[in-house]
Amino acid sequence: MAKLYFHYSTMNAGKSTALLQASHNYREGGMATYLLTAQFDTRAGEGRIASRIGIGEPADTFNPAEDMFAKVSLRLAQGPAACIFIDEAQFLTRDQVWQLARVVDDLGVPVMCYGLRVDFRGELFPGSAALLALADEMREVRTICACGRKATMVVRKGPDGRALKDGAQVLIGGNETYVSLCRRHWREAVGDGT
Repeated sequence: MAKLYFHYSTMNAGKSTALLQASHNYREGGMATYLLTAQFDTRAGEGRIASRIGIGEPADTFNPAEDMFAKVSLRLAQGPAACIFIDEAQFLTRDQVWQLARVVDDLGVPVMCYGLRVDFRGELFPGSAALLALADEMREVRTICACGRKATMVVRKGPDGRALKDGAQVLIGGNETYVSLCRRHWREAVGDGT
């Protein structure tokens, strides 16, 4: 039975590594997969899912204006895919998450989404909020704060290295821009004493 999965975490937890490993496992078993990532995230090159540990694979891309049900249907018309893998799923729109739910329900193909749960302000991304509401199964990919506690939050660093409180929700970056922290250290970093 196909399901919609949401694997979520903070930055540097290994979400892309887990996605690439799961896709590899399908292919090792002789099954094709279909990989997608956000079009505007070109850190590893356009149309590429890559992990910080050095592994990567080519992928198709999606943008907020695309119908994900139509996109997946078009791919399936070219040949079977045992599983659909979505990296950077936080950048999906609410409508796109519903479209992926239709892929699962109407086409019978599992969809595994990997992405951030919250932004640097501690607010849900629209795609993540929809996935939290609609996913059949959710799995947390864990990483740790420098203190050893589970990291559940992320701060965005400004040019001076200090945590920013405001700004656009989306700013593509890596270790030079973001740090994963536990809630307590996130609150300290952003000056939230309440």
